[in-house]
Amino acid sequence: MLVDLEKIFRSLLAFLYFGIFVAADVPRPRGVSLSLASLYAPSDTFTCLDGKLTIKYTQVNDDYCDCEDSSDEPGTSACPNGKFHCENTGHQSMVIPSSRVNDGVCDCCDASDEYASKAECTNNCDELGQEARQRQKVMADLLKRGSLIRSEMSTKGKALKEEQSSRLNTIQQSIDQADALKNEKEKIKEAAEKLESAALEMYKQIIDEEKQRKADLAAQENRAEAEEKFKLFDSNGDGVIEISEITTRVQFDSNRDGQVDEEEAKYFLDHHDQVDLETFVTLCWPRMKPYLMLDAGLFKPPAKTEEVEAKHEETIREEEAHEDGEIAELQNEEDAETFDEEETGEGEVEQVEAPSGDPEYDEETKRLIEEATKARSDFEAAQRELRDLEAEKRQIDELLNKDYGPHEEFAILNGECFEYEDREYIYRLCPFDRAVQKPKDGGETRLGGWDRWDGKPNKYSTMLYSNGAGCWNGPQRSTIVELDCGLDNRVTAVSEPNRCEYLFKFETPAACIHSPHVDSDAATGHDEL
Repeated sequence: MLVDLEKIFRSLLAFLYFGIFVAADVPRPRGVSLSLASLYAPSDTFTCLDGKLTIKYTQVNDDYCDCEDSSDEPGTSACPNGKFHCENTGHQSMVIPSSRVNDGVCDCCDASDEYASKAECTNNCDELGQEARQRQKVMADLLKRGSLIRSEMSTKGKALKEEQSSRLNTIQQSIDQADALKNEKEKIKEAAEKLESAALEMYKQIIDEEKQRKADLAAQENRAEAEEKFKLFDSNGDGVIEISEITTRVQFDSNRDGQVDEEEAKYFLDHHDQVDLETFVTLCWPRMKPYLMLDAGLFKPPAKTEEVEAKHEETIREEEAHEDGEIAELQNEEDAETFDEEETGEGEVEQVEAPSGDPEYDEETKRLIEEATKARSDFEAAQRELRDLEAEKRQIDELLNKDYGPHEEFAILNGECFEYEDREYIYRLCPFDRAVQKPKDGGETRLGGWDRWDGKPNKYSTMLYSNGAGCWNGPQRSTIVELDCGLDNRVTAVSEPNRCEYLFKFETPAACIHSPHVDSDAATGHDEL
């Protein structure tokens, strides 16, 4: 009898002085969870949980920190890194830093953290637990309904992959046939082009001669034109053109000041005081012709610059080189039209077309050309058909090689796009393809292309889209898509938590993974939610 009283007395002392209370018939100090109760069993001594120190059991929860790991003060705020366990019977248990114990703020719904403070805490765990269980019940119902849709998505996804796999075999056969046809058409094309080339070779000399004839004709006409103008400008008929004979010609008023001064005249005479016929034809005429064409409305020279107006010598040389190039281009172009200028009272220029030069092919050559043209067309069509089949094969290979979830439940989202609109932008998410941002009055910006699944610990809870458009003085844009269970596929929110890094919230039945024990927990009111 004496031994029993002694045990009762020792237990009472432990309860009064060391913060021990009884829960689930297991005695343990205040702030200790049921799972750790065995480490705090009443005894003469207590060993710190890190094993570094053994103290008297009466020093547990004595408001003085003895253990380096803070394990001797689970129910007080004495230790800086201590943890206090809220039992919260009727709701969800939780662990808070021991620094919050008796700080005047109610953290535990059962008020156990404020046992020695003046805070007026009430135990509302039953009410909170009931609300939590109701939310859990709603979530369990959502998961249950969503998982049924997820199962349907999985079935469709598997059927899609099977269909595409079967299509792949058919396409491969078509590719083999298209490749053989392309090779056949290529051989026909090469044979037809060989005959065409041989037939056209005999015409090559005729064509070259015609081109040379046209060039010679243009040169002759140009010289005849120059000789005619030389005679016109040589007003005194002494066989040379002098500066005074140019200054009377208003056509050469290059700066449009109403007169032709000596410097302008010298420019058209290649900076000579006078020129003979050969010098005029080779050096002066190429300078004069554009201005005469301009006067007749047939040519528009480059716009005048301030340097031309100031008559700087350097600018005159640049203009000379430019205009010489213009004349050379007119003279050397194979299909250019030549101009025969007849001087009238107002200096008009009459346009004369060069004669046509292409030879007329005989009937056999025409037939060979037509056959070669058709062979090229047939070969190109066979090439296109092969390319289209190979492109479709690549698409199917990509589809079959993508990870659409453990049961292919995300497969039917491939090829779909979902939009979300806020005040400034329209966001578009195309699963397994890209994410974009589009202002309501501008072009879209790529926020990233499909990269991989990136969830932790559940791999299929997060999508990563990378290598988007580059930010100004920043990185390339990227997007994380967090998946939540929902009965519809939709984007519910978009944000930019970091510069050039976007966060999409996306609801889909494919993310609804139903566990039967969730229903049982909700029904029984399990404390550990």
